[in-house]
Amino acid sequence: MHNTSWSKILRENLKKKKVPVIKSSQEEELEIFTNLYKKYKGNEGDHRNVPTLYSKLPSEDQPLLLKLREESRALFLQRRSRELLDNDELQKLWFLLDKHHTHPLNVDEQMINYEDFLKVQDEAGPKCKPFFQASVFSKLLQNDPYGRISIMKFFNYVMRKVWLHQTRIGLSLYDVAGQGYLKESDLENYILELIPTLPQLNGLERSFYSFYVCTAVRKFFFFLDPLRNGRIRIQDILACSFLDDLLELRDEELSKEMQESNWFSAPSALRVYGKYLNLDKDRNGMLSKEELARYGTGTLTDVFLDRVFQECLTYEGEMDYKTYLDFVLAMENRREPQALRYLFRIVDVQHQGYLNVFSLNYFFRAIQEQMKIHGHEPIQFQDVKDEIFDMVKPENPLKITLNDLINSGKGDTVISILIDLNDFWTYESREYLVPDLSDEV
Repeated sequence: MHNTSWSKILRENLKKKKVPVIKSSQEEELEIFTNLYKKYKGNEGDHRNVPTLYSKLPSEDQPLLLKLREESRALFLQRRSRELLDNDELQKLWFLLDKHHTHPLNVDEQMINYEDFLKVQDEAGPKCKPFFQASVFSKLLQNDPYGRISIMKFFNYVMRKVWLHQTRIGLSLYDVAGQGYLKESDLENYILELIPTLPQLNGLERSFYSFYVCTAVRKFFFFLDPLRNGRIRIQDILACSFLDDLLELRDEELSKEMQESNWFSAPSALRVYGKYLNLDKDRNGMLSKEELARYGTGTLTDVFLDRVFQECLTYEGEMDYKTYLDFVLAMENRREPQALRYLFRIVDVQHQGYLNVFSLNYFFRAIQEQMKIHGHEPIQFQDVKDEIFDMVKPENPLKITLNDLINSGKGDTVISILIDLNDFWTYESREYLVPDLSDEV
C-alpha cells in the first residue's frame, strides 16, 4: 500500500513537470534555419510569409506601372528570342548531323544512331541541348534494323520547334494584356503588319487591306472562339493549322489550286468580298434579307433567313461584312462542330437546346412550300422526320441536341435538308446521282 501511494505521487509529479524533448541535430538545424529565414525576411508572422498567388494588373490610371510591365515583358520576350537558334546555328546543326551520320548508308536518306546523336549534342552547343533528349529520339525511332532515326526528320522537328517558339514570341508582342490571349484588335494588328512579308499578297491594293484583315481574322475567331468571348488563346492559334495556311503565302511559287483552296489567299479573299458586293444591290454596304436570299443557289428558305436575321448581329435589320463572313464560314464548313453550333442556334427556334418534332416541322414546311411553287408534289414531313432521327440516333428518341448532331457525323446533312431546297433535292436524288456499280459489273 505504501509503495503504491509513492508511485502515484511520482507519476503525478512527472505529469506536472515538463520533460525536455531531445532533438536530433538535423531538426535543430532546420529550426535555426527557419527562425533566421523569417528574421532576415523582416516578417516573422507565418500568415504573412505566404507568397502572393495573384497580382492585380495595373489600371489605366497607373501609367508608370503599365509602362514598367510593358518594358519587363518586352525584355523577357527579347531574352527568349535570343535563346532560339538562328539561321547560322541551324546550318551548323545540319552540318554536324551530316558529319556524324551512322553507316550503313540508306539509299533514301541519311540515318543516325543514339551514340552518334549524343556526339552531335556535345558539339552543337547549349542552345541545341533541349532537342537532344532521349524522348525525342524514341519518338522519331521507326523500323530501322540498326536502331537509327532519320536525320531529315529530326532536323525538320527542330525547325518546327524553332518556328513555333518564334511565332509564339511574335504573337505575344501583340498581347496587350499579357495574359496569353489575343483580342480581335490585337490579331488585326498582327495580320496587318504581316501582309508586307507575304509575297502572295503583293498584288493587293492598300485600300483593300482592311477588308482582307477582317476576312482573315474572322476565320480565327469563328473557329477558335465559338462562344464569342472576344479573345483567343495564343496556344490555340499555334495548335490549329490556320497560321500555317496564312504563312504558306510566303511561297512565291504557290500553285493556283493551292491559292484557291486557301481562305487567306488574295484570290479567296477577293472572291468572298466580290460575292458580298454582288449581293449588295442597293450599294449601301449592308445586306438585307432579300439580298442575302440570293446567296449560293438562291434556294435558302425564307424561314431560315428570318431566323438568321433574328439571331445574328444586324444594324437596323441589315447585315454588315463581318456578320456575313461568319455566315459564309458556317455555310461552307457545315461538317465542322463550330459551324454546326452556329447553325444549330438558328434552327433551335424555341431556344430549348434541342430540336424536337415541332422545330423540324417548322423548317421543313418552308421546303414543302417551295416544292409546291416549283410544281413538285411535296414529300410528307413524317417520312423526313423519321429519316432524320434514324440518321442522328439521338440519346433521347424525342430530342436532337447539338452533341447528337456532331457525334452522328450527319449534322451537315440534317441542317442542309431543313434550310435549302437545292440541298434537299440533292439528298433526295443521291441514289440517281451515284452510278449503279452493280450494272457496270
